[in-house]
Amino acid sequence: QVQPVESGGGLVQAGGSLRLSCAVSGSIFSISDMGWYRQAPGKQRELVASITSRGRTNYADSVKGRFTFSRDNAKNTVYLQMDSLKPEDTAVYYCAILSPRIWGQGTQVTVSS
Repeated sequence: QVQPVESGGGLVQAGGSLRLSCAVSGSIFSISDMGWYRQAPGKQRELVASITSRGRTNYADSVKGRFTFSRDNAKNTVYLQMDSLKPEDTAVYYCAILSPRIWGQGTQVTVSS
């Protein structure tokens, strides 16, 4: 019944920026910790960033200082602002509700060199 829906992926040149959005309908959003994950072809899915229901964030070392995770509880939406993108950021990015984890369908991010 709960379905995160990602948007905002696309093609961007190295050094550019994208903002991903993830909308989650329902009253549970405001009390849910959220995560952004990514999975490149042939690689394991990895946690990129997390945000608690109170807005505290954590980031993978690989994206720290470049990505910013935020949430707007009034809109039931979280965002991943991605700056200074690198080709190695290319992956399908997934939004998830945590504990228990509920996945969105993913959105493709491709960074060209």
